[in-house]
Amino acid sequence: MRVLVIEDEERIAASLRRGLSAVGYTVDVAHDGVTGLHLAREHRYAAVLLDIMLPGLNGYQVCSRLRAESNDVPVMMLTAKNGEYDEAEGLDTGADDYLAKPFSYVVLEARLRALLRRGGARTRTRLECGDLWLDQARRTCGRGAADIALTPKEFGVLQCLLTRPDEVVPTLDILDEVWSADFTGDPNIVHVYISAVRRKIDAPFGRATIETVRGAGYRVAGGGRG
Repeated sequence: MRVLVIEDEERIAASLRRGLSAVGYTVDVAHDGVTGLHLAREHRYAAVLLDIMLPGLNGYQVCSRLRAESNDVPVMMLTAKNGEYDEAEGLDTGADDYLAKPFSYVVLEARLRALLRRGGARTRTRLECGDLWLDQARRTCGRGAADIALTPKEFGVLQCLLTRPDEVVPTLDILDEVWSADFTGDPNIVHVYISAVRRKIDAPFGRATIETVRGAGYRVAGGGRG
């Protein structure tokens, strides 16, 4: 699940990136409002963590412009401004939640999970294909009653495909969804992770969920039975 952090304090931004990456999120970071707005327009994010006091464009302006463009990505504002009028202004510009600094990381992560469960119009908590299921908020996966342990990147690859059922998803789209915007490695890494996911979700259950469409990408179709 890909998250955008727009925060001009580099220490806080780096801390958020480390913490969220450690629990399986793919995290992009912007240190000013203009760059943050550009990234939010260019990529599909599960959520945006948005500071208010930013150079270029402040958080209120970034959020209001996204909403004016009908971008419904869930937004949580993070700010040192904790007055009730500041909170009201943030919510009035379209933010979904508001957390004042200093904050507990445990609380932030819990609020983020809650935000994703509520979701914007694009976000469904549970994705399914036959008896295969993936819970985006709890970051769990399984077939029927059997749990399947996935690494964060494996989870992200499967999530990307399940959010676009019966659609051929190009390799570059998977890279864009699962790896950070500054990734410069070999695109074949996607095939490596597709193979790893197949070994976990299909091989033990006699299934063939992920189809390779040669020269085009990958597709999850039907009930995934082999």
